Amino acid sequence: MNEESDKAEVHRGLKGVVFDRSRVCFIDGRAGELLYRGYSIHDLAERSIFEETCHLLLYGELPTRSQLEEFDGELKAARTLPPAAYEIIRMLAPAHPMDVLRTTVSALAAFDPEVADNGRAAALRKAVRLTSQVPMIVAAHDHIRNGRNPVAPDATLPHATNFLYMLKGERPTAQAARLMDVDMILHAEHGSNASSFAARVVAGTEANLHAAVTAAIAALSGPAHGGAAENVMKMAQEVGDPARAAEYVRQKRANKEPVMGFGHRVYRTEDPRARHMRAGVEQLSRELGQPQWYRILAALVEAMKPYARHGVNVNVDFYAGVVYYLNGIAEDLFVPIFAAGRVPGWAVQVMEQIENNILIRPLTLYNGPEPRAYLPIAER
Repeated sequence: MNEESDKAEVHRGLKGVVFDRSRVCFIDGRAGELLYRGYSIHDLAERSIFEETCHLLLYGELPTRSQLEEFDGELKAARTLPPAAYEIIRMLAPAHPMDVLRTTVSALAAFDPEVADNGRAAALRKAVRLTSQVPMIVAAHDHIRNGRNPVAPDATLPHATNFLYMLKGERPTAQAARLMDVDMILHAEHGSNASSFAARVVAGTEANLHAAVTAAIAALSGPAHGGAAENVMKMAQEVGDPARAAEYVRQKRANKEPVMGFGHRVYRTEDPRARHMRAGVEQLSRELGQPQWYRILAALVEAMKPYARHGVNVNVDFYAGVVYYLNGIAEDLFVPIFAAGRVPGWAVQVMEQIENNILIRPLTLYNGPEPRAYLPIAER
């Protein structure tokens, strides 16, 4: 409509647009590098635990032994839900777990005494509470919808181990517990992805942390963001045999359909998080006497090698879904488990936004009708 708008450059999906600075997460998509506050994801996945990584994200530094013990105590003390939350879960029991999680987290705002306090100290306390409460909601809903009573948390268990315990009602093996811990570390933070950006947009309006996390959960529920893990397991079941992997990939590519678990909006090489889940899947599948699932995944990776030069490489969710499946977890819980690990990342993104806040308000380039006269309804 004017010369200025005609020259405007449109970045669809805000691709390549840097909208702010962050001290939390560094991603080099070409090199396949991921850092949390300067620490390599490889070091954290191999040497850290979720509680320590969570402290790093929220407070900016790895904790000392005494700080870790104190923080672990805070997480354990926060393993509680108000009775009304359980009533909401019961009312929504038939719904998809992501819808139940989103609604229940939103409702928790009504019961948090610091909901309206957006100061850093209060935000940190709320972040701790939500980090412990989200896994409780996911586990409680799965039991309630299956006619069982929720499993109470075990204060003697670490965060990831307790999550599996609440889901299954029995203590997991050491290998299963460690894999869940690594999974939560790998999913804890990932820069300005769709859900974290949604949380920042909401926080930019000076809304509370619960509102921002609710928006993040809503964004994560979309299959283009969080659904890959669930879809990979469905694909593995569809393939059924490693010998069928090459033909499956050929047909998918011929039909111009995506192969689930390959490709990433940021990474042009293998997702650096994937290797840590790959080794775990191999070990756990053998431990549980179901090695065929790892073999199917390995065959799919081999069949997809010709496309790697185009940047279509394996991502973390390619292996994550099989880990959940091997733990006997229902497929529609795969994305809620992703959410359970991502809470500290969402929280720290919100805190960064609030720290130097500005309303996030991008523009759209109008390409509709030219100005025209309004006609009374009788003349149309």
